[in-house]
Amino acid sequence: MAHMIPITDFQAPELDIYARLTENQLLNRADPANALFVAESPLVIGRALDAGCVPVSFLMETRHTTGKGAALLERCTADIPVYAAELEVLTQLTGFHLTRGMLCAMRRPPLPTVEAICAKARRIAVLENVMNPTNIGAIFRSAAALGMDAVLLTAAGSDPLYRRSSRVSMGNVFLVPWTYLPEDADWTALLHQYGFKTAAMALRADSIRLNDARLAAEPKLAVVMGTEGDGLVADTIAHCDYTVMIPMSHGVDSLNVAAASAVAFYQLGLMSRPDSD
Repeated sequence: MAHMIPITDFQAPELDIYARLTENQLLNRADPANALFVAESPLVIGRALDAGCVPVSFLMETRHTTGKGAALLERCTADIPVYAAELEVLTQLTGFHLTRGMLCAMRRPPLPTVEAICAKARRIAVLENVMNPTNIGAIFRSAAALGMDAVLLTAAGSDPLYRRSSRVSMGNVFLVPWTYLPEDADWTALLHQYGFKTAAMALRADSIRLNDARLAAEPKLAVVMGTEGDGLVADTIAHCDYTVMIPMSHGVDSLNVAAASAVAFYQLGLMSRPDSD
């Protein structure tokens, strides 16, 4: 059983990692070996543990140490501190009511290389500068459910391990392999090098429909989606093999990127699998 430490004061320094450090401070770009993230809720924490993430400490309501948090704590070594507090202390944490009463600070796992991800995948999602953590989380949830093997992101986008991203994803950021694309190279050319055709999701005069048979027939396909508002940059679209549109009605010309990802992943991921119905 982990080491219990009662907390009665919201200003206690032990709570800094949960209450006062920003996501960027946790990311600790200057010292990546000591970079951290915070997971929220028993489901997300459990999936992070399943993926091999190493806990640094827990913060939870006192009642959960012998309740719904007990099974998670039993999976950890005895030296892991568990900061336990009553609800009136913890509600001073913004959004604590969304955490199901439990937080866990963890070390960031090393990311795989793009090459390693591409070697094991036939359908990947590529997110170019997607900025909203909620959208990132929703996209990962759809990727896991709808047949995508991995997610690649540009470095300018939001971090999948941000608290909101991992919570919205229902912990699927720990189930779907992901990594960042190189910033100093043409990543469309890199994907071509690894055997992928690229499909840019964009509404253009030359766009083909999402259900075009050529897309489903591609043995390795990368579905490329762009930032909220502006979508993909023109140069990215120009370097992709296909430009693809989701047919719509009532004069609507676009969907939120998270909604569009679910539609695209269903058609190009799940339904293009050899074992799909």
